[in-house]
Amino acid sequence: MTVSSVKPNITSSEGTEVRGQKQATRRAAGSDPDYRFTLANERTFLAWFRTALALIAGGVAVVQLVPALAFPGALHLLGILLTVAGGGLSLAAVLRWRRVQAAMRREDALPPTRIPVILGLGLATLTAFVVVLLLSQRPA
Repeated sequence: MTVSSVKPNITSSEGTEVRGQKQATRRAAGSDPDYRFTLANERTFLAWFRTALALIAGGVAVVQLVPALAFPGALHLLGILLTVAGGGLSLAAVLRWRRVQAAMRREDALPPTRIPVILGLGLATLTAFVVVLLLSQRPA
């Protein structure tokens, strides 16, 4: 049997009556997905979360380690933008993880995501901002 032939929702939990009632209440919207799909969803969440942490760390590093630029406050603005982007991405990662998990439980198609497009466009814009800042620097 190949992985692609496995349906995401083929297992169910059984346990004591009390445990079963709690699980039934918690899982009223569907059944347990195959653990491989759940773990893949978690790995994707962790990858987004690592990216968010890197953006936040980059924001702190810019403010603390980069020498002053020609425009006053540019480093703080850049640091704030990176930090806010990291916080927004961490929130989006949690929401995406929950939506995918719920879709797998209901055996629905996975919901589309705009996270890669938003992140890519945001970082391209931020890169253009940094290039303008660096080009405006006078050579030492």
